Amino acid sequence: MGSEMCIRDRKINDIVIVGAGPAGLTASIYAARAGLSAVVLDELGAGGQLLSIDNLENYPGFPEGINGFEAAYSLQAQAERFGAVIESDKAVGISVDEGNSGDARFVVQGTQHSYPARSVVIATGAKPVPLPIDGADALVGKGISYCATCDGNFFRDKDVIVVGGGDSAVADVVYLCRIAQTVHLVHRREELKASPWYAKQLKGIENLVVHWNCIVSDVLQEKGRVSGARLKSVLTGETSTIRAQGIFVAIGTRPDTAWLDGIVELDESGYIVADEGGATSVPGLLAAGDVRTTPLRQVVTAVSDGALAAEAAASFLSSC
Repeated sequence: MGSEMCIRDRKINDIVIVGAGPAGLTASIYAARAGLSAVVLDELGAGGQLLSIDNLENYPGFPEGINGFEAAYSLQAQAERFGAVIESDKAVGISVDEGNSGDARFVVQGTQHSYPARSVVIATGAKPVPLPIDGADALVGKGISYCATCDGNFFRDKDVIVVGGGDSAVADVVYLCRIAQTVHLVHRREELKASPWYAKQLKGIENLVVHWNCIVSDVLQEKGRVSGARLKSVLTGETSTIRAQGIFVAIGTRPDTAWLDGIVELDESGYIVADEGGATSVPGLLAAGDVRTTPLRQVVTAVSDGALAAEAAASFLSSC
């Protein structure tokens, strides 16, 4: 830790929660209500992947669904009401003092400050898998997007492509078909990976064109912006071209764990190995939400994880 980096207020927090998505904010609610001093590190905006959801339809208690931005705002307001402190900072490292169980057992290193803590919850979630094409990164914000609800309005009455076949890709298609002139869905298989409920929503959409058994092999551009894509059949190798102004990528996610630098056990895919209560290979270090090993990654499971992790942190602190 660099000597120039100040320790935030010189205060040792009971719990530092890294990540302000549903898991992190719920953990802060439960921690603060339990009387613990809780700090949440928020890199971009409280809500995490909620901010990319137009209508959250499978969260219990909302028969007509709820807008992701609205749900995120409500979670943040609830956390702050109970006394959780949300800091705008990005965690870039963490150190552990195995012999220091009573005071600052952990120090979370941010880009702005360092945050000493007696326990930590990692809730950094997962980030979109990038389109595996040379030069695609340079076109993000210039036609390539990983968030349809964030950027879809820029492509009103234009032609767009959605790459993927899971629930997220289908949700993007449904949203974009209300905005764009034509939506091309490109999927490398012959059937969708999406759940039957999601897949059923595509029936009858007139401005949708599906390209089965295809991948995007190249992104076309004009004057530094996306102008289309070249498709390749995974069966025959034949290529074709689509003219489009936008490409929305939904081909999966990867856990945001590289910054942990081996401090905690990860599985082969990079997810934090944790039990049902969020306990990891490091006592006092919990994991919650999409960043951990779990059979299901949904908002409802992230919220549950956050509550369990906060309770586990409180139990750990009471035993110190």
